[in-house]
Amino acid sequence: MHFSDIFMKLWNAGLIQKGIWETIYMTVISTVISYILGLPLGVVLNITSRDGLHPISWLNKVLGLIVNFFRSIPFIVLMVSMLPVARLVVGSSLGNAAMIVMLVIAATPYVARLVESSLQEIDGGVIEAAQAMGCSNFQIVTKVLIPEAKPALITGGIISMVTILGYSAMAATIGGTGLGQIAIVYGHQRSKPDVTWVCVLLLVIIVQVMQAVGSAIVHRTDKRIRQ
Repeated sequence: MHFSDIFMKLWNAGLIQKGIWETIYMTVISTVISYILGLPLGVVLNITSRDGLHPISWLNKVLGLIVNFFRSIPFIVLMVSMLPVARLVVGSSLGNAAMIVMLVIAATPYVARLVESSLQEIDGGVIEAAQAMGCSNFQIVTKVLIPEAKPALITGGIISMVTILGYSAMAATIGGTGLGQIAIVYGHQRSKPDVTWVCVLLLVIIVQVMQAVGSAIVHRTDKRIRQ
């Protein structure tokens, strides 16, 4: 059976549409929640560091230890260990809601480090100028650090989204849905590699679209590019 025939068979069965929707849904929702949690965590890691706006050594070390702990665990192992947490939060360890919980747990520390790194790239002269004008630390964070780091933060968001997309495919091994589930259940388990390759191609296309949209947004928000 030709590649196009496999695709049309899956399409007519409604599997492709459902798989694409579930994959994008899990990825976008998980990315948004991860950034809601990871952005303030990354900001705190930055400002409490030794060269930060308000150094607090013990707090920075504790938060850094927690972030590094979760980042050091392979995702497939983290998923299995977090099943009870997902069941506690959403009442089930299967389905999209449970997978989103585990994706957020895995991605939030990753996002926090990306945010911390983005803020560290800001020119110290800009911060010193804000301090000379009498701005408080809160004003510097909200009016200087985050706006100046916006292009890097958006780029980090796209990187995080692509990473979470890959995680969502792996989540199919423990009850997740989306294209990963189609590749495993209808491709691998039934010895139909063509189905798996259809899913791989679709995932590649989704990543390319995400990257293109993200690059366009960065181009519009980066003052250096407009100049």
